[in-house]
Amino acid sequence: MIEANDAIQIVRGRLSEGRLQHSLNVAELAAEMAVVFGVDSQKAFLVGILHDYAKDLTADELLLIAEDNGIIDNEVEHHAPDLLHAAVGALLLEKELGIKDGEILEAVRAHTLGSINMSILDKIIFLADMIEPDRNTYPDLERLRELSTWDLDGAMLLGLESTIRYCLDFQMILHPRTVMVRNIFLQKQADLKSL
Repeated sequence: MIEANDAIQIVRGRLSEGRLQHSLNVAELAAEMAVVFGVDSQKAFLVGILHDYAKDLTADELLLIAEDNGIIDNEVEHHAPDLLHAAVGALLLEKELGIKDGEILEAVRAHTLGSINMSILDKIIFLADMIEPDRNTYPDLERLRELSTWDLDGAMLLGLESTIRYCLDFQMILHPRTVMVRNIFLQKQADLKSL
């Protein structure tokens, strides 16, 4: 597995200074959350560093890589290519850095839209990306930060709903996977309440 310091140097050469700082913030928060939720904190830190590996690629570059590798899931991605940075990032991490660890690649792939069967690590990276200290974008951010300390599934539901609200408020295209994943977490919460 790639060492965290090596990963930092690699992304330093790929990302803007602001995006690098964001990645460092996500990595530190993800490592803290990993300790709380019983997953490998070193791996969580590494994924935090690498999660935006493809973020600074242009829309045309993201589309070209995604089309060439058959990783476009939905027509929405043609209209909002930035949504591809997670899937393209996972692909490039494997191709360019030789990362084969499926947990790392899936956590990178799922950090923007979520996925149907999210692992604890996937949830941690998704949430750390939203709530890192320099973020102030999403509705209900303070509540989301608090919930992320003890209830990952509840935080995922709130995080997904905040993302949906944000997209609606700014008339941004909403990916159907975000809605589908939100519905999965909503059903999980409903199932818990019925116990």
